Amino acid sequence: MKKFNKILFATDLTEFSEHAFDYALALAKESKAKLFVLHVINQPIDLQGFYVPQISFETIFEEIRKSAEKMMDEFCEEKLKEYRNYEKFIASGIPYLEILHKAETEKVDLIVIGTHGRAGVDHLLFGSTAEKVVRKAVCPVMTVRPPEIKS
Repeated sequence: MKKFNKILFATDLTEFSEHAFDYALALAKESKAKLFVLHVINQPIDLQGFYVPQISFETIFEEIRKSAEKMMDEFCEEKLKEYRNYEKFIASGIPYLEILHKAETEKVDLIVIGTHGRAGVDHLLFGSTAEKVVRKAVCPVMTVRPPEIKS
C-alpha cells in the first residue's frame, strides 16, 4: 500500500465523522503521516448587516466558533491521546471549498471524509460535501459511510 506523508481528515463533529476518523487515524499511524483535522463552520448565506433582536450576527458567529473550538479540542484530546503528529484547524465558509483549499495549501496526499449516505430528495436539497470533494480534489479521497444501524 502507498505510504502517505500528510492526511487531511475533514469532520463535521458528528458520529458520522467519528467512524471515518478511525480510518484516517489508522492510515496515519501506519504511514507515520502528519494528520490534519479540519472542521468547517458552514456559512451558506451572507447575513452581514442583518440582526436578530438584541444580538448581532457577529456575536452569534463568535459563539458558534467558540463552541466548535471546544468540541474540536475535546475530540482531539479524546481521540488523539496516543498520536501527537497532528494539527487541528477550524475554518468558516463553504465546507467543500474549505476542505479543498486546506488540502492544496498543506499539499496532502489523502483526504478522508465521512458521508451521511443521503439519497433522493435529501441529496438533491442538501448536496453532498463528500461528493464535491471527490469530484474536485487533486489528491485521492477516501469516503467512509457510517455502519448500518441494525434494528
